[in-house]
Amino acid sequence: MSTAKAAAPATPDKDSKDSAVWREIKGLLWVLLAVLAFHSFVAKPFYIPSESMMPGLLTGDRLVVSKYPYGWSWVSPSFHVFPPTEGRILGKLPERGDIVIVTPAGTKTDYIKRVVGMPGDTIQMISGSLIINGKAVKRVLQQPATIPIDPNSPCGSERDPALANFRAPGPDGTMVCRVPIVRETLPNGRSYDTVELGRAPTDNFGPIRIPAGHLWLMGDNRDDSADSRVPEWQGGLGGPVPWENIGGRAEFITFSLDGTTVWYNPLTWVAALRPGRAGTSLRGE
Repeated sequence: MSTAKAAAPATPDKDSKDSAVWREIKGLLWVLLAVLAFHSFVAKPFYIPSESMMPGLLTGDRLVVSKYPYGWSWVSPSFHVFPPTEGRILGKLPERGDIVIVTPAGTKTDYIKRVVGMPGDTIQMISGSLIINGKAVKRVLQQPATIPIDPNSPCGSERDPALANFRAPGPDGTMVCRVPIVRETLPNGRSYDTVELGRAPTDNFGPIRIPAGHLWLMGDNRDDSADSRVPEWQGGLGGPVPWENIGGRAEFITFSLDGTTVWYNPLTWVAALRPGRAGTSLRGE
C-alpha cells in the first residue's frame, strides 16, 4: 500500500495572486513597448550637450524631435540597435534650413546640426562666407546676442576658450556673454542667426559637390561645430552625410536648465529653469 501523499491543490487565493501579478507584468511590458515605439517612430526628447548651435540653442535646452517627417531608417529606433543600411521607408528629404539630428555611421551618438546643402549642390566657404551653387549666401551683421552666463553656458571653456573674449557686464552689472551675430538667409528664404567669433580653420573649404542622397550639415556656431566641414577623426561628420543617417527634425524647445540643478532637491529644479525659452519654435523663419 503506497504511503505517498497527493499534492495539495493550489488554493484559489494563490491562483488569484499569481494571475494578478502576471497581469501587472504584462501591462508594464505593453506600456514599455508603447513608449519605445513612440520614441522610435513618432517623437523623442533631445538634450543639447554643447554650444555648436548657439545662439538659437544653448547647452541645457530640452527639445522635441519628431521622427516621421523624413520617413524612417536604421537610425530611427531607440538606441540605434540596427547596423547602417541604405534607404528610408516613406523617405522624404529635409528642407534646406531644417535643424536635424544625425548619427554618424559607426557611432551611436546623435549630433544636432542645420541642413545647409542639398543633393546636387556645389558648396564652398571662403573666409567664413558660405557659397551655394556659385552664389554667396546673404549675410547681415546683427547686434550682438546677450546670453546669460551660467554653469551650462559659461561663455568660454577649456574646449572653447575663444568665447571668453566676449564676456562683458550687463545692464545690472552681472557678467553676460555678448557674442557677434551674423544673420544668414539661404536660397529658399530660411533665415537664422550664426555666431562669428573670428578666423577659424573651418572658415574655408571646397568647392564640394554633394552626391545624390546626401546632405551638407553645419552648426550655427560656425567656429565651434564638429559638422560636415570637420573630418571624422576629429569628431566631425567628415563631409556630406547620407540621408539615411538623419534621425529626425527638431521642432521646439520644451524647457531649458542653467546647470544648477541638484537631482535630489526638487526646489533647485524650478530655480534652474531659464525663463522665456519654453515653447520656442525651431522651424525657422
